[in-house]
Amino acid sequence: MKAIWSKRRLTNNDDELAQEFMECIKDIIHLDEVKQLDNFVQHCNTSRLQHSLNVAYYSFLWAKRKGLDYKSVARAGILHDLYLYDWRKVETEQHHAFHHPKEALKNAQTLTELNEIEKDAIKNHMWPLSESFPKYKESYILSWVDKYCAVAEVAVQGYRSISKMKMFSKGAISE
Repeated sequence: MKAIWSKRRLTNNDDELAQEFMECIKDIIHLDEVKQLDNFVQHCNTSRLQHSLNVAYYSFLWAKRKGLDYKSVARAGILHDLYLYDWRKVETEQHHAFHHPKEALKNAQTLTELNEIEKDAIKNHMWPLSESFPKYKESYILSWVDKYCAVAEVAVQGYRSISKMKMFSKGAISE
């Protein structure tokens, strides 16, 4: 298990930072509802679980570096997209961008107790599209990292697709 673009194996017991991150999410990462996120595509070929892990890990690093509540932002990162449907196929009352943070928060609250930072970060992770401004620095971090990870996941998949094209392969252009 690792985050996109990271060389760090999060399950490495010899890695203190990986252990610290996993300690933050240990009570939720193995829940059946969280594991089900692996069955849904989020961006290109990235599963929703992988996306959530990416967001959780990079939010954790940023918050830790800034001396903020890194445990709350890591947990919120895992739970921020906790909705168990394919948003491309299921219609909701509101556009997906507005609906899914509320759905994720509702689902997360049925699984575990959340503190105010976790609730706010999940509810407002789509800021500036959210109905309210985030209240905490950790919520802003999660929102920004979510967008960064979405772009990174699309870029990685795009690069892999382009690199497989014959016109870009080695020797395709003669001198």
